Amino acid sequence: MSIQHTTPFPRPAMPEQVSFHRTELAVIMSLYGRMVAAGEWRDYGISALKDHAVFSIFRRTAENPLYRIEKHPKLRLKQGQYCVISMEGQMLKRGNDLKTVLRVLERKLIRAVE
Repeated sequence: MSIQHTTPFPRPAMPEQVSFHRTELAVIMSLYGRMVAAGEWRDYGISALKDHAVFSIFRRTAENPLYRIEKHPKLRLKQGQYCVISMEGQMLKRGNDLKTVLRVLERKLIRAVE
């Protein structure tokens, strides 16, 4: 009797880090540019980490971020992969559609212009 060994299919390689795609950055930078023009924001930082990506928004360079836009791909089937977090750590909005999630910051733009 011979024993047959089967080779399992290789798992797809997981990316070493999570980052924002060009289309996601275009949506974020559109909002960022409007807020800079309104005088509300002045600087940003992007972090690509192992399990999530972060776009941090600053009023001044040497401060803690006013807001963090985070992308957690593992949560896309649960609460949603995008979220906006305030300086205090409060989750302002979460979902799978980036434009919808960023609407919470659009409201702040409307108030800043008025």
